[in-house]
Amino acid sequence: MNDLPTDRPLRTVRSFVRRQGRTTPSQEKGFTQYSADFLLSIANGSLDFAATFGRTAPVVLEIGIGNGDTLLHLAEGNPDRDYIGIEVHRPGVGRVLVEIGQRSLPNVRLFAEDAIDVLKQCIPDASLDGVLLFFPDPWHKKKHHKRRIVQASFAALVGSKLKRGGYLHMATDWEHYAEQMMEVMSAESGFCNQAGAGAFSARPEGSRPFTRFEKRGERLGHGVWDLIFEKL
Repeated sequence: MNDLPTDRPLRTVRSFVRRQGRTTPSQEKGFTQYSADFLLSIANGSLDFAATFGRTAPVVLEIGIGNGDTLLHLAEGNPDRDYIGIEVHRPGVGRVLVEIGQRSLPNVRLFAEDAIDVLKQCIPDASLDGVLLFFPDPWHKKKHHKRRIVQASFAALVGSKLKRGGYLHMATDWEHYAEQMMEVMSAESGFCNQAGAGAFSARPEGSRPFTRFEKRGERLGHGVWDLIFEKL
């Protein structure tokens, strides 16, 4: 096998895999009708939350919103908080844009971008009150574990964006991934585990709806593990 050239750039691990699928007319309507009001872009650089939402309020960021059930549920139930959702898959973003517009939710904005890029380029340091990461891709094959989003670099990046006292709430239905999350976060000195050292949290009431991912996990006989770490 030929050696790789020494000046070849290393490929950055992304926080997603593109599985776009077909965007329906309804989902495209979300982009054409609601993008101007609710869709944000990395091209616009660092956010001013007060200008973005027209007020000063706690801001919570959800990474990987999927079909938006959790984000929409939380935004409707907590009108005193502002929410930013990140999702790279265009059909899902289109669907959520439609829901935001039809439900008249002024406290939600979306990015159709990679989460790592958004965190680095658009979220000011020490600005977030919470970060949510529910059922991320588990990359269950051992050779793919390095692609999991929860790594030491991710923990440090999220920590830099949270206010003191802010939280990172994660959930997964893959036990090995839960153990990796625990190991990574326990090693990050800027956080403390709200449930105590090495302990998983009970599912916090009202923190997230019972999603299709959780239902799928139950059907497969998986448990669900919640981890909540507070920024020191």
